[in-house]
Amino acid sequence: MTTTSPDRTGSGSTQGASTQGARSYPKTALGYLKAWFHALRVALNRPLAAYYLLLTSSALLLTIGLIMVLSASSVWSYRVMDNSYAIVGRQVLWVMIGIPCAFIASRIRPRHLRRMAWPGFFVACVLLFLTIFLGHDVNGQQNWIGAGPVKIQPSEIAKLAIVLWTAHVYALKDRRLDSLHEVLMPVLPGIGVATGLVLAGKDLGTALVFFTIALGMLWVVGAPGKLFGIAISVIGVSVLFLISTDTERLARLTSFVDPFKDFHGEGWQPSHGLYALSSGGVLGQGIGASQQKWGDLPEAHTDYIFAVLGEELGLVGTLLVVGLFLTLAFALIKVARQTDRPFVRYFSFGVLVWLLGQMIINVGMVLALLPVIGIPLPLVSYGGSALIPSMVALGVVIGFARREPAAAAALSHRKALAKDRARQAAAYRRGQRNR
Repeated sequence: MTTTSPDRTGSGSTQGASTQGARSYPKTALGYLKAWFHALRVALNRPLAAYYLLLTSSALLLTIGLIMVLSASSVWSYRVMDNSYAIVGRQVLWVMIGIPCAFIASRIRPRHLRRMAWPGFFVACVLLFLTIFLGHDVNGQQNWIGAGPVKIQPSEIAKLAIVLWTAHVYALKDRRLDSLHEVLMPVLPGIGVATGLVLAGKDLGTALVFFTIALGMLWVVGAPGKLFGIAISVIGVSVLFLISTDTERLARLTSFVDPFKDFHGEGWQPSHGLYALSSGGVLGQGIGASQQKWGDLPEAHTDYIFAVLGEELGLVGTLLVVGLFLTLAFALIKVARQTDRPFVRYFSFGVLVWLLGQMIINVGMVLALLPVIGIPLPLVSYGGSALIPSMVALGVVIGFARREPAAAAALSHRKALAKDRARQAAAYRRGQRNR
């Protein structure tokens, strides 16, 4: 029996692209370029494109992250812990925990995920509240809670909880989102409460990520444009007020404009971040050859790992990482656009805003385009509290991508084809033995 691959006939757009596969182009540079773009468009239109893009870009970012954590943390880890591999060993452990968590998340049905939305958001807010009174102060921010060697950062868990809860609420209201009241309630007050709890711990960076998620979700549900102008104005005034009431924040705001003006003070970290990026050149100094990680660059393996990456892998390495994040964003948008389920669409877009927004803030911070506000680079920076929620969120979207009808048909066909080939191989081996 002959079976037609769903990769080629799974959808109308894919079928149309496949029928153009025999298109010929002139054997010139422009012709080869057109042929390459045509082949790329055909590949991206296949049902499993988003699924494989999510898998490969996430895996590559995790791999680059482990390599850079090893390089960036080795000196500090040896000096403080007498073991150059102590920090990267912990990161490997977090990745090994995150992979099965992401796999389990990818197997959970959307209806079961939605049952966790309200309890998850409530637990996240409770943890944020407890952090205000029982939390540990780290670098002037009271955003860690725990006992002994086990400490977590509830604000990172809250990012996933907010995306899940907001997607669930908007999915319930999908047919009523033409009303401004339905758009704002209860999402905006809920995120406002979570943001207030984070600000009580002096974590302005995470509060800005919460605001970014809120604005992104409001945009995707079609909130009126004037609302964004009002929201951005209110957020801007609030941020300036919070900065003006804290001397350390004010110093960071003024130093990022010209970090070399206060080189030995608040400008020390952004200045050495720029030194690292500029000394990397196009191809970099080589993995492990960073000079700034030898004590000059604070938080080299966490918030400023992008600077070490630029120094060791150069412009090529930084563009590769940014390109992988853009690939991740493209895949998330593809999942959100091709689904007919509101919850899948809103959750996928929420994860996009969260991870891409955090990447932009971190890279802008390292480039001294934004103040230093302590935001890690997703999937790359050291830290299990940030890594595992990000991996779980991506695992959920990967599950969405593989459950789309065309993608599920393509996967089913591949499994059937693999079984057929296995049976043919077994029959061939039996025939060889009977000779």
